[in-house]
Amino acid sequence: MTDTTFSFQLTHTDGGARRGVLATPHGIVQTPAFMAVGTQGAVKGLTHRDLEGAGSQILLSNTYHLYLRPGDDLIARRGGLHRFIGWTRPMLTDSGGYQVFSLADRRTIDENGARFRSHLDGSSHLLTPEKAADIQAQLGSDIAMVLDECLAYPATPETARTSMELTSRWAARARRRQLELRSGPVEGVTVTNAGQAQFGIVQGGAFPDLRRESAQRTVEVGFEGYAIGGLSVGEPNAVMYDIVGQTTPCLPVERPRYLMGAGTPEDLIESIARGIDMFDCVLPTRNARNGQLFTRDGKINIKNAKYAEDERPVDSECQCYTCRTFSRAYLRHLYATGEINASTLNTLHNLHFYLDTMERVRDAIAFGRFESFRLAFLQRLSRQSAGSDPAE
Repeated sequence: MTDTTFSFQLTHTDGGARRGVLATPHGIVQTPAFMAVGTQGAVKGLTHRDLEGAGSQILLSNTYHLYLRPGDDLIARRGGLHRFIGWTRPMLTDSGGYQVFSLADRRTIDENGARFRSHLDGSSHLLTPEKAADIQAQLGSDIAMVLDECLAYPATPETARTSMELTSRWAARARRRQLELRSGPVEGVTVTNAGQAQFGIVQGGAFPDLRRESAQRTVEVGFEGYAIGGLSVGEPNAVMYDIVGQTTPCLPVERPRYLMGAGTPEDLIESIARGIDMFDCVLPTRNARNGQLFTRDGKINIKNAKYAEDERPVDSECQCYTCRTFSRAYLRHLYATGEINASTLNTLHNLHFYLDTMERVRDAIAFGRFESFRLAFLQRLSRQSAGSDPAE
């Protein structure tokens, strides 16, 4: 039974692009939406006030890291993740699966789940579909992801099928556990958000037939929303777009669709054109800390010497605090001298760029001009690929 505090309403369509309203116990999310990544309950370099000012509607936090430190039991005793970190808007938590599976020399996988050793102290842990659901129930996020097996690219059809089938079986177990948690007290688990929704994950590598089969099996289990996982892991962009385009028609029109971990501006626009509603990626925050800034005309590396006396803002059309206040020359100076403010101001700009892009996309869909927006957006970005520099 679906809790009535979570819902999704599709309000506009324009070709394959969709605009909708996601209602959660902690507020409304207008889609398409980009989720900033707050791995350990914080987006690096920014306060919640910064995030709200930039228009962040929903955050993503990492189950693996919060489980290990400070621990989901402690967070549950504090009233759940929202209360613990002081964030009042919606949140999504992943299952911890990607982090576990990235520990190639520290984990083993079988039908029961994934056994791994903590990267912090080497302690042994077993993450099962049920355990992942329990942890997220204690965290109290608005959206909880099921445990899936993440597959590296490339993979053979046989390996991809085995992984996809395991993910499907785990999804059914995770759903059963989620329904148990909703129906009444479960010993040892404190549910801190009774309206928590659960999303299933479609896997299948780069094989369209496996993706379609995975989608069918996941939909048969029945979730509040559906994610496409296992992409943006090294495959060519054309492959990713093809897989997304062939998978979204297999998912229910009335449920939200989430593309996990994909995140260049081009990826977002092309995936929205293929029916995706939600995104997350570390690119805007991680790249900011490395001095790479996103603009409407492509990326710039603020650490380059050519910006030492450049008095222009990062992006003349951007209305973020960084662009309204500081020059490229000053931002380069901060980066070159190792000032903490460099990470903060760069991150604020990049995240604003992503969130503002989503707002412009939503407007374009509502007014039936998404395709013209898409073409103009990609054409400006392509200037850099053709050799033009945003600084020129």
